[in-house]
Amino acid sequence: METEIIETEENKMKHILKELLSISIYLLLVFCAAYFIVTYVGQRTQVSGSSMETTLSDGDHLIVDKISYRFEDPERFDIIVFPFQYDTDTYYIKRIIGMPGETVQIDDSGNIYIDGELLEEAYGREVIQNPGRASDPILLGVDEYFVMGDNRNNSSDSRDPSVGNIHRRDIIGRAFIRIWPSSKFGILKHQ
Repeated sequence: METEIIETEENKMKHILKELLSISIYLLLVFCAAYFIVTYVGQRTQVSGSSMETTLSDGDHLIVDKISYRFEDPERFDIIVFPFQYDTDTYYIKRIIGMPGETVQIDDSGNIYIDGELLEEAYGREVIQNPGRASDPILLGVDEYFVMGDNRNNSSDSRDPSVGNIHRRDIIGRAFIRIWPSSKFGILKHQ
């Protein structure tokens, strides 16, 4: 009788150990999947500031698509996320205006020219008051982008030497969907 009790206790212990191992493996897989998704597929980010008004507002929560640019190049008017070059813990969100190999210039009237032709766009609705370094033609390298906030007169962007041209390798991803506030929930229009 005593050996039966010992065997039953051993079976209970084996069962508990199997359950613990099973739960541990499950949690490890969930952790690895979450890490993979946040690192390579998408991440949640919050807009801080008004540089992208009226498209994005302070406090908006977005999902950033981190996988698309692994298979395709960014396009003009995409809204991208990239780190500030002097503080990699700070991320900027801006709209692509100039593409690799193009020349960007902003005249005294606030008009944006790409390769000498007036840019037709509907995002920056105000007249640009300060062309910054783009008052002179800026030739973009083969992997460089010129970005601007939609709130053109309240945006630190490629016109500012502290931001400058954005290299392809520095682009984290494309702002894809607004998840908060719920009244503005939806996919962000890029073109």
